[in-house]
Amino acid sequence: MSTSDQTPSFEAKLTELESLVRQMEQGSMPLDASLDAFEKGVKLAKECHSILDNASQKVTEIKQSGAESPLDPDA
Repeated sequence: MSTSDQTPSFEAKLTELESLVRQMEQGSMPLDASLDAFEKGVKLAKECHSILDNASQKVTEIKQSGAESPLDPDA
């Protein structure tokens, strides 16, 4: 099984984060649920940020090496 089958993609994490934000902005969640959603949102935001950092680093490495090979999603 590949890594992408085991963990949600960047897009899936971002969609979940956006959903949490919409729910929290409605203001109808109880405090405990809001705190849980906030905690999960912070975790998702950090994961998305990490994925973007890794992608940016790969792009920089490819540009510096002059290689035109495709990005390896399992690297």
